[in-house]
Amino acid sequence: MGNGSYEWRFDSGRVCLDLVAVAPDGPEGLGRWLVAAGLLPPGTPLGPVTGHWVAPFLELRDCVAGLVDAEIDHGPAGPGAAGPALARLNAFAADSAPPAVTAVRDDEGILVRAPLARPECAALLAAVARDAVELLTDPVARARLRRCEGDNCRRVYLDTSRGRRRRWCASEVCGNRERVARHRRRTAVARV
Repeated sequence: MGNGSYEWRFDSGRVCLDLVAVAPDGPEGLGRWLVAAGLLPPGTPLGPVTGHWVAPFLELRDCVAGLVDAEIDHGPAGPGAAGPALARLNAFAADSAPPAVTAVRDDEGILVRAPLARPECAALLAAVARDAVELLTDPVARARLRRCEGDNCRRVYLDTSRGRRRRWCASEVCGNRERVARHRRRTAVARV
């Protein structure tokens, strides 16, 4: 999952929202994203990430995206309003225990995380799904959900800024684009 160049951004504040922001590009990309997202300690042997892994991660991504969009756009809804997406999210979260890690010393004696066993697809899905469940059931976090105001950007993030006035998923990306566009508009008006 990613854009082919494997240069993902993890600036949403939650791994489940970072999953919503990526596009699929096959098992290799998914494997790299799982490591880059911090779901696995660096150097963890994933084993074969196959095409069978991609479909459930896409389904989970779509469930989370729908539920988060509903929260941002509509706020609280009545029981059963999320329907199948919520049921599927809960099924992913309940399916398996997230990968267990342990603390070990690396070659330089520094404590690092290491997996207790090779992670399975269901366990990694459960980790992301549980992150989404925690986000969606935490009223403080839910109230901080925002959609980026950048042109052509649909990223969702948690606004943890002082005063809750963050407008962009990343100031150095969408914010910078907006500032450049604003400068160009002012310059164009000044020339007229």
